[in-house]
Amino acid sequence: MRSSKQPAKLAMLLLLAFLLLCDGVGNVHGKTIHQNSVDLHALLDFKKGITNDPRGALSNWNTTAHHFCRWNGVTCTTSRPFRVSSLNLTGKNLQGQISSSLGNLTFLNTLDLSSNNFLGDIPLLGNLKELQTLNLWENQLQGIIPDALANCSNLTYLDLSINHIEGAIPQNLDSLSNLVVLNLAANNLTGTIPPTLCNITTLKEVYLDTNQLEGSIPDKLWQLPKMSTLTLGFNTLSGEIPKTLHNLSSLQNLGLEYNMLGNVLPLNFGEIFPNLLQITLNNNSFEGHIPASLGNASGLESIDLSFNNFTGPVPSTLGMLSQLSFLNLQVNSLEARDSQGWEFLHALKNCTLLETLSLSKNQLHGEIPSSIGDLSLNLQTIALGGNMLSGAIPPSIGNLHGLFKLLLGFNNLSGTIDEWVGKLINLQGLNLQQNNFTGSIPSSIGRLTKLKKLSVASNALEGRIPVSLGNLSELQELNLSHNNLHGIIPPGQKP
Repeated sequence: MRSSKQPAKLAMLLLLAFLLLCDGVGNVHGKTIHQNSVDLHALLDFKKGITNDPRGALSNWNTTAHHFCRWNGVTCTTSRPFRVSSLNLTGKNLQGQISSSLGNLTFLNTLDLSSNNFLGDIPLLGNLKELQTLNLWENQLQGIIPDALANCSNLTYLDLSINHIEGAIPQNLDSLSNLVVLNLAANNLTGTIPPTLCNITTLKEVYLDTNQLEGSIPDKLWQLPKMSTLTLGFNTLSGEIPKTLHNLSSLQNLGLEYNMLGNVLPLNFGEIFPNLLQITLNNNSFEGHIPASLGNASGLESIDLSFNNFTGPVPSTLGMLSQLSFLNLQVNSLEARDSQGWEFLHALKNCTLLETLSLSKNQLHGEIPSSIGDLSLNLQTIALGGNMLSGAIPPSIGNLHGLFKLLLGFNNLSGTIDEWVGKLINLQGLNLQQNNFTGSIPSSIGRLTKLKKLSVASNALEGRIPVSLGNLSELQELNLSHNNLHGIIPPGQKP
């Protein structure tokens, strides 16, 4: 009898050992077994700092029901000792302060608390040597960027944008020698751009826009070999773009808008940055001619040089930009006084993807060339207001059936508003005010059933107000003042 029971006992012992092995090694779903106490207490301290959890993001953060590796937003390493490798609670509307205890999660490689309502200072995270991604964008964080952050030497992605962080950009950030993306935009940072940033040769994207930075742009920042995006807009930076730059083929997006930058652009601008996709330099003090070499940056999709002091002609080489969809040159001193000066308009017909063309408030003279009707059928906005244009509007403009906005006010245009207007059936905004138009408003204007804004004020129009205006059910603004019109404005419309 004894010999028959021994195999059964042995089998039971083996089964028990197997179950314990599975529970302790292969299964992190147990309740509290083998939990790392440091990580557990760090997470619980973090939870204590949360004052409001409207979506219940931390509803299962308790030690009685689940191992912390199963808590919402928590990811652990896949083998013993099951340490926290990622904490991702983006967009949960959490409120409170970020506990510095998170600095004890020494296996952490991703910390994403973006798009919440965290207050207070950025916690001290310098012990997180494995951290690769730190994303705290769109919170209510205050204080300064702690110097200790530079100890996170494996960081590749750092995003602290859209907060209330103040003070200077730390000089020691160049210790982040693996950093690829640096986003500090939309804060209250002051001081200058530290030249030490230029030592991080791995940088591809730098966003420092919408702060209070001043001083010049460090020359070496233009020489980072992998830089694809550089946005420094909405600061008070001064100085110029160096004329001694060489080929920076990696740069695709350049944003320097709303600064105090000036002087002339390098003549070889388009050769320095041959792979640019977007260039945004508006609201500065740049002067001189727009470089003809821009036509060499053949992938350009968007150009905004508005609100500067550029002079001379619009380069016809812009017609080489087959991918161009947005061209804004308004509020400069660009000139077109003869057929040669208007050559650019003829060249732009090659830009078949063009959607926006704005040249308002420049020094454009004479008649609008009939070649305007050869522009892209994708064109949605033409803005030529505030120039010195004269003569009649060419009927060919009626070819541009996709137009949403046609803004020709504040010129010296004359003649009548012809039937071309009725062909622009997608128009939402038409401004012809402050010109010298004569004759009557054509009844064909009633075909523009999508029109929301119409101004023909301050002309010499006469005759009866067309009944067809009553067809414009979407109209929100109507200005017929300072003309010689008579009759009744159709029901539902206002003068």
